[in-house]
Amino acid sequence: MPSAIEIRALADREGRLALRATQNASADAILWPSQAGSLELLVRTTATAEGGKANEAILRLLAHALGQPVSSIQIVRGETGRTKVVRIGQPRG
Repeated sequence: MPSAIEIRALADREGRLALRATQNASADAILWPSQAGSLELLVRTTATAEGGKANEAILRLLAHALGQPVSSIQIVRGETGRTKVVRIGQPRG
């Protein structure tokens, strides 16, 4: 799993981070982009898309990886699709 610093390095100046989400995965995981030069972080969750559970799980995974509260991360685009853009807050400290 990429470190918090490595994840933040993929975000733009406004803290927007592109994700490619997979729900119903065999395990929760945050992975490096699959293609060289891609800035799209891969996020896998065991949660289903029903009732926004997968989105909630994705936000929790990112918050844990970044060491910040879930409330500081929000989905900006792609709430119903696999490709998402989230805005991550400033690091604590």
